[in-house]
Amino acid sequence: MASQEYLDKMQLRQSYRNLWHTDLISTIQADFPFCCLALWCGPCVSYMLRKRALYNDMSRYVCCAGYIPCSGKCGESRCPEFCLCTEVFLCFGNSVASTRFLLQDEFNIQTTQCDNCIIGFMFCLQQVACIFSIVAMIVGSGEIQEASQILSCMSDIVYWTVCACMQTQHKIEMDKRDGKFGPLPVMAVPPFQQMSRIDQPIPPPVGYAPQPAYGQPYGYPPPGSYPPAGYPK
Repeated sequence: MASQEYLDKMQLRQSYRNLWHTDLISTIQADFPFCCLALWCGPCVSYMLRKRALYNDMSRYVCCAGYIPCSGKCGESRCPEFCLCTEVFLCFGNSVASTRFLLQDEFNIQTTQCDNCIIGFMFCLQQVACIFSIVAMIVGSGEIQEASQILSCMSDIVYWTVCACMQTQHKIEMDKRDGKFGPLPVMAVPPFQQMSRIDQPIPPPVGYAPQPAYGQPYGYPPPGSYPPAGYPK
């Protein structure tokens, strides 16, 4: 049942209409210092971003944001800070992906085709490097062993680079959420926050203005348009 729920959630993300404020290619240009920080201190940045994604409320923390079977069964409620530290150091890739899914589900953000190609290339390169390492171990050829080491080095470089860009993308999106690109809306009614985890409360509404219906401009219907002219009161 849970697996089917996760599959349905993955399919639902394909219909999200909002976009990331910055795509993966533009993250280095958008925030170069933070991208460097995410490259050299990835686990620490992952800890900081997950806590910020939870609005600094660690009582809402669940291991890997509730996206894996062991989520909620690791004693998070007793010591969420320690559990998050363990997650970002032992399951770094999952921690980055979980924060990404958390933001996507909260703000209905889709991943562009270009970003999907970059992430898919990272996964494919890791698989090819793993296959070459297995073949080199079985065959015992020095040339294949050298090729496997080169591929492993390339896959590691691509992995850490893409993870750094993804974390920068998440940080920029939360800057947008928290109003760091402009003043927060004062009178706007916050939209309904759709969370992927049933056991977590809805986060406090911050930053994002309500999304208009498809095909309608912002502020529709215009103020003062009801009742229309000539309509009996």
